[in-house]
This record gives sequence, C-alpha cells and structure tokens, in this order.
Amino acid sequence: MLCIDGSRTFPHNVTASQLTPDAMKTYPAFRAAACHVAPYYFDTPRTIDKACALIAEAAGNGAELIAFPEAFVSSFPVWSGVYAPVDVHDFFFKLASSAIEVPGPEVARLQEAARRHGVIVSIGINEGTPVSPACVWDTNLLIGDDGRILNRHRKLVPTYWEKLTWANGDGSGLRVVETKAGRIGTLVCGENTNSLARFTLLAQGENVHISSFSPRWPTHPPGEASYDLEAAIRLRAGAHAFEGKVFNIVASGFLPPEAIDLIARDNVRARQLLEESPKSVSMIFGPNGTVISDTLRDEEGIVYADLDLKQCVVPKQFQDVVGYYNRFDVFQLKVNRRALAPAEFSDGVAGVRLDDLSGAGSTSPEEAWPIELVDGMNRP
Repeated sequence: MLCIDGSRTFPHNVTASQLTPDAMKTYPAFRAAACHVAPYYFDTPRTIDKACALIAEAAGNGAELIAFPEAFVSSFPVWSGVYAPVDVHDFFFKLASSAIEVPGPEVARLQEAARRHGVIVSIGINEGTPVSPACVWDTNLLIGDDGRILNRHRKLVPTYWEKLTWANGDGSGLRVVETKAGRIGTLVCGENTNSLARFTLLAQGENVHISSFSPRWPTHPPGEASYDLEAAIRLRAGAHAFEGKVFNIVASGFLPPEAIDLIARDNVRARQLLEESPKSVSMIFGPNGTVISDTLRDEEGIVYADLDLKQCVVPKQFQDVVGYYNRFDVFQLKVNRRALAPAEFSDGVAGVRLDDLSGAGSTSPEEAWPIELVDGMNRP
C-alpha cells in the first residue's frame, strides 16, 4: 500500500521472501582495477598515452572503476627526499612545466577514454594554474563513465619534503560522488592518515574509497631503518576499510630503473637512498579490512577485484561510525568546502567559465562540475 506521502508500507504479516524485487534496495556489483604503474617522467604526452592504454586494458578485462597512482601525470617529486632544496631546481622546473590544467587538452583525452570505454577513472596529476607557472597542486581527478569530471580533489597538505613542490589544497574536493559503482570518495597518500578527512567522506555515505600513493618515500639516511611505506599503506587502508565498512582501492606508483637513473644523476648516495627506500604496494581491501585482490609491489601491472556493495551492510551492524555507533550530540565536525583563490574581485565574476569541461558535450558545465569547485580564474 502507499502512504499519503507516496512511500510504500507492507502489512505486518508480509515476510521478506514475499517482497517483490522492486521493493528491495539493490546494491552495485562490479569489477575494480588498481594500476600499479609508473609515468614517463616529465613526458606528459607519453604518460597520457600510457594512461589511455591502461584504461583500455582494464576495461577489456571487465573493470568498471579504474584507479591510478598519485601524481601519475607525470612525475612524483621523490628527488626532494634525496637532495637538498638548492640542488633540485631543474627537477622542479621540469615538473612544473609538465603540469596540466583542469580543464585542458590532456584531461580531455582522459575524459574521452573514460567515455569511450564506459568506465569511471580516478587519476593523480600535477595540476598547474595560469595564475602562476610555479604553483602546482597534488590533485586527484575522478572522471565519470560519460566523460564528465565528477570531482577534483587537491591534496590538503603536502607531506614532509613534498612541501618543496606542491601548494596546499582546499576542502572543495572533499566530496563523495554518487556513481553506478557506488558512492566514491578519494584521498591522496598521507592524507589517508587524517582521521577528520576520512570521516568527512564517510559522513557523506562513502562506500568505495580510493587511496592513491607514491612509488617510494625516503625518510632516513642510507643504511638507517626507513619509513616502511608498504606497512603504512596496509595499516591505513585496512583501517579505513574496517572503520567505514567500505571497499578501499589502493593504487600506488612504481619507480622503474630508468626513473632512478634520471633522478640519481650519477650521485651514489642519491641512488642508494632511492634503491633502499621501501617500495609502495597496490591492492584492494574489502569492508572487513582484509585484502581481497592480488598485491603488486615489485613490477608494474594491474590488480583486480570484484566488489559487491551489499557486503558493506551487515558489518555496519557491529560498528557504524556515521550512524548509530556515534554521539553527534558530543562530537561535531565542521568542514569548509569553499574553493580558495588568490583574490576575490568585486566585478561579479564568480569563477572560471568551464566551456568544454564535460568533454562529452551532453551536459552543461554547471551540471558536470558545480561552479564552487573552480579556482576563481576568469578565463577568456
């Protein structure tokens, strides 16, 4: 029967087995892919080519959600962990010069690949801005299966020596997006340690989380015990999956020998640091916090797992930190999701015109990406 407000009720003597299929909530089931791969350092066109080829490969293997590592387009600034700041100007110049803008032609190619194969793509980029040739953000893009940009998240705080390269992000990308593959949220590398950032996504109903990570992360001199990147990833990613009862797709970078050669520059100590630093790892976690996929560390490749989001329901009976298992009268979290810009102007211009943002031509820019997500640039 129908209530006055149009909702459906059932007689008390109706059992679950007697309910018609349209009366039951359904949950997406799909295959996810995590790409454990390396870019062509500072070569953005070749890296975009590689990304499009990997999207095609993963889609051909049945993946509907494909995740790439942090800063895949097209370099992670690992040199800042092995050299003094005065010795890395050339590396910074190359990274800044190979950064891409959003929207832009490189992003349009990724959008077209996602649309053509009907897949959702999460990818890390070095994002530049016309405001400054040296301002670069550690950004994650989420692109829908129709080619629209669903979200842009700039890493809130670059970690440790990353501050020598990247600018602080803002809260405008702390959003969970409703997709055919569930409610997706993303965080970049070390901010998966940030309990408030993680809870912000869980509080929006996240049930699929994407964690992107670097290839290696030097922290100590050669010969000393270093930061165990693999152990840290397993701990953080598994904890978020378990705490939120969500699936967590971990896509980490890979540092190939040719990248080590490029960065080491015949410096024995730098090479030793890069080669001794623990490698990153890619895998997929289930909502009970255990790994449900293969694991990749020592070579490039793609890991897959079949996700069924109905598996997120029963574990929330035990602890539901965004539902009954919390005290919102005791704890209160406020999140500023206002996009930041260098200046606010009083001529009435609200932000950048996103004329070609969707890439697919079927949706207005405002629908593809709300105006509050842009960076304040008024482009002609």
